[in-house]
Amino acid sequence: MQEENSPKEKAMLHPRNKNRERYDLDALTACVPELAGYVKPNKFGDASVDFSSPVAVKLLNKALLNHYYGIKNWEFPDQNLCPPVPGRADHIHYIADLLIESNFGRMPPSDRVTGLDIGVGASCIYPILGVTEYGWNFIASDIDARSIASSKAIVAADPSLKDKIECRLQSNPKAIFKGIVGADERIDITLCNPPFHASADDAQKGTRRKVKNLSGKRDNTPELNFAGLSNELICEGGESRFIHSMVTESQAFGRNVYWFTTLVSKASNLKGIYKTLADVKAVQVKTIPMGTGNKSTRIVAWSFLDKEEQKVWRERWRK
Repeated sequence: MQEENSPKEKAMLHPRNKNRERYDLDALTACVPELAGYVKPNKFGDASVDFSSPVAVKLLNKALLNHYYGIKNWEFPDQNLCPPVPGRADHIHYIADLLIESNFGRMPPSDRVTGLDIGVGASCIYPILGVTEYGWNFIASDIDARSIASSKAIVAADPSLKDKIECRLQSNPKAIFKGIVGADERIDITLCNPPFHASADDAQKGTRRKVKNLSGKRDNTPELNFAGLSNELICEGGESRFIHSMVTESQAFGRNVYWFTTLVSKASNLKGIYKTLADVKAVQVKTIPMGTGNKSTRIVAWSFLDKEEQKVWRERWRK
């Protein structure tokens, strides 16, 4: 059940990504038998997953987490966003590269690294991948109590995640770091996949484009194949305003965090993000290109630590 006419490797994925090779559908359906019902021939006549179906996409990603990362119990409500595992894994690997670069080419000891996921969602995907790939510790925050409850249940159900991920509810929907990061806490890296639609209408238009690309059919009321609640996909002002707020608030936590990072889906938002970073006097700013499938995106990272403060911080990784 291989996809014979697909490339043997997905060259745009990070070299350490376990999902670079084409999907072994036999192995994946062995992990999640329900997936077999959504495997059908593609236009080349090869077995493939129906990516236009939200149910199929969720089953595929459950199978990927099971087969490649050992996560057997990944359950969350169907209405919540189902993250594509290969793309989220890529994000984690590029974050790891940033830490390696910051430590002169050596990965800091895994038990000394703490990440903060802003907007963990119901799936807990970034902390799961950070733990299973690198053994990091994670704080997972979200403004939605149901998402926090779901992530907590996922962590509790898997022995490899217990004591590695702490879920924290952000009680102030207008705050990002305040109320989550303690005054004496030290966080090596933050990450975020911001909501990128400014309105429900924008989100619906994006869904129509995606469904048309996947199926070749026009549908005025499509079902989003990765699902997602409004707060996961939509915020006033869209991605640009969310990241502006994040950067502005990060200045007050500049000594608590080595690297702040965020995914930036829209290249047109970069100019405004760089201006805000200059306004808050970020000491270092990096832009890390990232591509998955047919989509190119990037991570923007910034730090308020000067060279001496970075040196002191690295001592934490050696103790």
